[in-house]
Order: sequence, then structure tokens, then C-alpha cells
Amino acid sequence: MTKILVTGGAGFIGSHTTVELQQQGYTVLIADNLSNTNAGVVDNIEKITSIRPLFEKVDLSVQTECAALFERHPDIEGVINFAAHKAVGESVEKPLMYYRNNLCIVLNVLNEMQRRGIKNFVQSSSCTVYGEPDQLPITETAPLKPALAPYGNTKKMVEDILQDCAKQDLVHAIALRYFNPIGAHPSALIGELPNGVPNNLMPFITQTAAGIREQLSVFGNDYNTPDGTCIRDYIHVVDLAKSHVAALRRLLQNEQKAHFETFNIGTGNGFSVLQVIQSFEKMSGRKLNYRIADRREGDIEKIWADTSYSNHELGWHAEQSLDDMTRDAWRWQLHLMES
Repeated sequence: MTKILVTGGAGFIGSHTTVELQQQGYTVLIADNLSNTNAGVVDNIEKITSIRPLFEKVDLSVQTECAALFERHPDIEGVINFAAHKAVGESVEKPLMYYRNNLCIVLNVLNEMQRRGIKNFVQSSSCTVYGEPDQLPITETAPLKPALAPYGNTKKMVEDILQDCAKQDLVHAIALRYFNPIGAHPSALIGELPNGVPNNLMPFITQTAAGIREQLSVFGNDYNTPDGTCIRDYIHVVDLAKSHVAALRRLLQNEQKAHFETFNIGTGNGFSVLQVIQSFEKMSGRKLNYRIADRREGDIEKIWADTSYSNHELGWHAEQSLDDMTRDAWRWQLHLMES
């Protein structure tokens, strides 16, 4: 079976992608330093799939550790990269930490791939590369804009690195530009578990409903949107995970139109913060304690994807609704409270 290295594979999106890969017959090697997750995730992946992924605790930003991993696994045929620090606010406070970690991981992995003639690379990228869009929905040809934080800038810089390497045929790469992943696996065995206070909307909602957080702040209700709150393209994490399998298949079957490609991964629909709250209240049966707060600096007013290119080229479509997303996120929170 084809062995795929999934860096950061014990994290939120990485764990769900590992599940989908294993269910499609791939052998998965997870490399994760467990800085923002725990090894119990590997046990739960095994419970879902009845297959235990290979797992190595390793810091890929350290060149010697990265090289040793590839030495131990000479049969890797492709890499899906999720390994990165990802808190926007923290990246503003600690830019050097973010640049060192997020870029060194990619450079080290690409170097080892080049040494061994491994070409296939799928990158976890982000719609942050588009900034505040000039027009909606956003296509892959929309202009890229300067990042508002070092975290977003590392996503853009990694795309630049991949593009430059692809020009020299050093790598065949696909960057998946995610919109807003939420939800959890329907088994409630894996999901999003941020360290400390959540930066993202959905875990803050579920933790508020669970009584872990006192109140949710909705940042601004005076935007130029139907209900005044920001609009995002939310996508179920399982749908997102499946897009990685589609991208990997495209690489392995040599179906690329260029050695570096980008795809938007969203639903193509925009939902406001208040719509997400309303969906959560309906699916959980809980009334959420929230307040309207001042706008938050750097927040984009509204953004959603044009997914027609990824639908056509990858043969992939998002299938799950907003209610599916909020329902599964709440099931995951209930599982955490019971365990």
C-alpha cells in the first residue's frame, strides 16, 4: 500500500485526513511533536478505522530529526503537510517563532524529499492569502494580498517556496486554500481541541454552551451584511479531509495541469456569525450566552469561495450542511465532557 507522511497528523484537520486516507487504503505515517494535541488521538483514529496509523513523535523543524524520520521510512511516496503553529494572535506576538517553525518544517521536508526523489506534496494553505476580497465569490485567480499577521504570511511564503521548487520540477505540489473548517468526526472520537482560550468561533461556542467559557463575544454587528455580523465560508472538517485525498490522488495519478496548483476548499456559501449561533442552538437545544462586542481589528467583513474549479478538477464536492457542522461539533464537546 502507498505510504503517505502526514505531518501534524494528530491535529484537528490532520487526524480527520488520516481517517479518510486509511479508509481509502493508504498507509499513513503521522509525524507530530504533540505541541497542540495528544497521543490519544492516534488511539481514536484506530477506533474509527480499525487500523492504527504509524506514529512518530518528532519535531520536523529540526533538520536532524526530519532527516532521521525519512531514513527510517524510505518507502514514503507522498507528503501532506499540516505541521504548523496556527494561532493568529500569537503569531503577531511571536513572529520569529512562527517563521522559524512553519517555514523550517517545509524546507526540511522538501529537502529530504528532493534527496530521495519524492515529488508529491499537498500543502495545508488558507484563504487568508486573499485578504479582504475585491469581489465575491473568490476564485483561485483572485489577487493575493499582504497578510495581516505572520501566521497568514507563512501560508503565502510556503506557496511561494512550492511554486519556485515546482518550476524546477523539484516537487509536484497542490496547495489547498481552506476557508473555515468546523465540526468534528460524526463518531465524536476526534475533533478540535485548542490549547487554552479558543481563537476560532466554533470551539468558543461549544465551550460556552458547556459552561467552560462564561460568554461568547460577537465582534461587531454593524458590518455591511444582512444581519451586521461577519460572513465566512464554513466547511465540515470531514469534507475538508476528503479534499486532501482527492488532491493526493491527482498527484499520484499524474493528473496535474502544472507542477504547482492551488484549489479553494469551501462550500461556496457564506454564513454569518449569528447564523452559526442559530444553527448551533437548534442542533444542540442549548441557548447560547453571547453579547455583541466592538469590531475586532483585522477581521475581514465577508468572504466565501468559488469552488467550481476544485469541484471540476478534483472531482470533490462539500456535502455537509451548516447544521451537520454544528451538530457534530456539539457531539464532540459532549464526548470531551464525558471522557
